[in-house]
Amino acid sequence: MKQLLLSFFIVFFITAGPSLGQDSSKKDVDSKDVGVVKSNSRGLHGYIGYSSSKPPKDQHYNKGMGFYSAVWPLIDQPIAHFQIGLAGAWVSPDNSDNKDKPLAPIGTLARDNWPERGPTWGSVFQTVEGGLGYWARNHFRYGPPKFSMNATPQCYDYEVGSPGWSFFYTNEALPDNRLGIAQLSNRVLIPPDAIPFEGNPNGKFLGYTYMALPFTDPTTTGGYPTGDQSWTCFLSTANFKGPIAYYIPETWSKIGKIFNYPFIYGRGLDARPGQMGGGAMEINTVPCFESKDKNGTVYTKIPKLQFPVDAEGNAILVQDVVYYSDDALYNDFKAWRNGGKACSGRFDAKGSWKATLTTRMPGFDQGGKKITGVEKVFNTKVYQDYSWGLSWLENDINGQGLFPQYFKHVGDERVAVSATDVPAETNLLAKQFRLAKAGVPFTSPKKGAWTNPGAATGPIQVKLIDGSLVTYSWYRFIDQPSFQQYKWSKEKRESLQKFIEKIHANWPMDRDYMAPPSHGELVSLDPAVFVTPPKGMELGYVPIVTRQEAAPK
Repeated sequence: MKQLLLSFFIVFFITAGPSLGQDSSKKDVDSKDVGVVKSNSRGLHGYIGYSSSKPPKDQHYNKGMGFYSAVWPLIDQPIAHFQIGLAGAWVSPDNSDNKDKPLAPIGTLARDNWPERGPTWGSVFQTVEGGLGYWARNHFRYGPPKFSMNATPQCYDYEVGSPGWSFFYTNEALPDNRLGIAQLSNRVLIPPDAIPFEGNPNGKFLGYTYMALPFTDPTTTGGYPTGDQSWTCFLSTANFKGPIAYYIPETWSKIGKIFNYPFIYGRGLDARPGQMGGGAMEINTVPCFESKDKNGTVYTKIPKLQFPVDAEGNAILVQDVVYYSDDALYNDFKAWRNGGKACSGRFDAKGSWKATLTTRMPGFDQGGKKITGVEKVFNTKVYQDYSWGLSWLENDINGQGLFPQYFKHVGDERVAVSATDVPAETNLLAKQFRLAKAGVPFTSPKKGAWTNPGAATGPIQVKLIDGSLVTYSWYRFIDQPSFQQYKWSKEKRESLQKFIEKIHANWPMDRDYMAPPSHGELVSLDPAVFVTPPKGMELGYVPIVTRQEAAPK
């Protein structure tokens, strides 16, 4: 998400179009302007988040970070061009020892366009920011949010969101040399439009952890050093638990070779400890209507944003933020790969550190002007030190927490108002936001890494709850497209292949790898994403999505 700010507290930036800056005290009102509704895509922008306490430095809780995040339909209809991330976090390489030398090479998007991120550009060097959300360019919307493994390996030059595609920006798969995620699970599909959920998960929790694991040894193959950290995504849901995929270490290390910039060798997520300083909801693209009343006062409307609340008006959004050291899984995993006994994959409590959370009520802004009145609707809150969310002072009759939907321009401020305070002549009350339509298909090439050496069997099709039709094929693990850009030795490839077969044989999809949540129910993935390996391919083969399109009606 290119507007990334690694803040540890709530900040909302609510930004409207040019006409919102007009002075409401203007006396001369052209009757032709009254009730003319204009639209823009900058109705709400910013972050709503929490900060977490820092783990003890001497115990090195930097090999994994995870938590449980609430899943719910933030909007009641699938609105077009709408992007808000639910409570997530950003993992970045710890380069705190570097105070002044640029990590972003000249020629990268971040270095050439974001001077304010200098002098190191550390916050936009590399990130793992995958999580729950709605994205403006989702092709197949269905109501609830989805989960995507988003990451930015090269100073925001490009993004990686699934084993074949970026963050929904294009329907075409990434070029072979930018593929970065290795499909690990042989039981669940990872569609390019992100993983959907079953039913209407109104406040149930998804657990996810990014854990650095040594699937391979450090190497200098390719002419540049690469560490052994494969950041692996583990999910915890009611119907699936375990790892789904990992970022290949070279995804992070090759930037130094590409830009001939040796300073950043060993400074990427392949080798450096990870850091995560808290988390947030990231509000990016929200449609907005604006109109004038007969006095020339501007009013605005954004979509109804709803939050699940309990009987006390509390909406718990995040719980159980945990940091992990080598003792949680890395050491046992490496010993197993080197010929030792099989490990269970469970995150050992001796290598786990649970953070306490803090928060504060935000300030709000719209078009550079202060918003008032929102503080009368909700506050942010930490519950028993380990959970974070919002506490609603006003709820509707259905027990929902509602973010203010209407705003009035008064002097130099934006004032949150109720629907009853919006003049009828503005025509805002009945104005509906455009609903999303199915997008064009996600496609993969019929050449290169996708066909050489290619799939072992397929294609197979399945319809998902979001109305899409997914096509996938079964690949031998080491033959999947993401690995083909690297000139690994036959011995290295076969060693990794055999180890993956052991993981498939020993790690079931119903084991608690993450510790269960402190409270609440787990969400369920859409059952349609589950697959069963064909006979003879039970171990060492993975399902790779090759296409996603609108399903025939």
